[in-house]
Amino acid sequence: LYKTHIEQNYKEIIIDNFNNNSSFKINDIIFILKENLNEILDKEKENTETKDVTEDVYKPKKAINSNLNKNYTFDTFVVGESNKFAQAAALAVAENPGKMYNPLFIYGNSGLGKTHLMHAIGNYIEEKHKKRVLYVTCDQFLEDFMGLSRKNNVNNNNLDYMEFFKSKYRDIDVLIIDDIQFLGGATASQQEFFHTFNTLHQNGKQIILSSDKPPRDIALLEDRLKSRFEWGLIADISMPDYEMRLAILRKKTQMEGILIDDDILSLIATRIDSNIRELEGVLNKILAYTSLTHSPITIEVVEKAINDVTLQKENIISADYIQDVVSNYFKIDKRDMVSAKKSNDIAYPRQIAMYLCRTVGQMSFPRIGNDFGGRDHTTVMHAYKKIEKEIKENTNTKLIVESVKTIITNKK
Repeated sequence: LYKTHIEQNYKEIIIDNFNNNSSFKINDIIFILKENLNEILDKEKENTETKDVTEDVYKPKKAINSNLNKNYTFDTFVVGESNKFAQAAALAVAENPGKMYNPLFIYGNSGLGKTHLMHAIGNYIEEKHKKRVLYVTCDQFLEDFMGLSRKNNVNNNNLDYMEFFKSKYRDIDVLIIDDIQFLGGATASQQEFFHTFNTLHQNGKQIILSSDKPPRDIALLEDRLKSRFEWGLIADISMPDYEMRLAILRKKTQMEGILIDDDILSLIATRIDSNIRELEGVLNKILAYTSLTHSPITIEVVEKAINDVTLQKENIISADYIQDVVSNYFKIDKRDMVSAKKSNDIAYPRQIAMYLCRTVGQMSFPRIGNDFGGRDHTTVMHAYKKIEKEIKENTNTKLIVESVKTIITNKK
């Protein structure tokens, strides 16, 4: 019992401290009981003598789901002044995975093409090099890691889930993680990712990461991870200029097989200058409208689509706004939302606000934690699950949440 407890709860801590205070590094520890010592040592000796030194630690058990979007390729990626360095670096990595620029760290504001570029690398490597690629968001990595501490996981066996987790994230050739900035503040998850990163890097596996800021600016990220993220190459993607926005629209219409007057495309490229996602959103809205109504694409149709997207952007619900609504509803000081106070009159509204950030605001657990005073994402997950359960079991909580949700969604 003691052996299992130490193995599950202290193994990574021991490895981490050993590596931080030793002249050489270790990747694993074998825990054994004293009475089994000679038997296990003999078995290990036999395995060492017969084992091929090039054999991987983790053997693939089955094909993995790469989670790649096959529509995101280098051919469909429009290159301009704002992204040509990042595209060139991405192509170099795709040609020589694990050998050039490892890790590759791409950063820039949301909606500028980071995700497209990462999927393009993964698709290229899968097709040309036939390697095992895994794409996940940081939110998904945190969810998977949290499974290690949950009860009733795979077969009710934490060791089984640990094997699944390590196989998923280490038994691959290329690991791609989007929005790695959300790892900041997730202390235990950072430790696991540190070991995952080391294992992959030492074995020559390619790591590709994206963020909305460079490594040194990621809040609450451990220095040892920041330094590792800077080992390879850091490439940024900036706002696209007018010529590039117009080229993206032309490329999109060409792929869709639809002819649109250049004056129309020019109007969209001029009015939407923030990011590519909004640019494509306007074009998709126009194409959907004309397809469903069988109407021609006119200036009026375009103006309406632009106004709709602009209004939608203005109506994006923030954690700050949700905190404002909830604190007013419960008549508490808004500053208490991000404070360390744990009394029920503060904790309960705070948990409801966190729940609404997740369900209404569609925010990740780490982001919510950051917006609520730098709390760990596990605290947010606990709040979310607690309110979710209370909504099912407590009519009063259900009515409160629905009332506050109505106020939030009707804010405009």
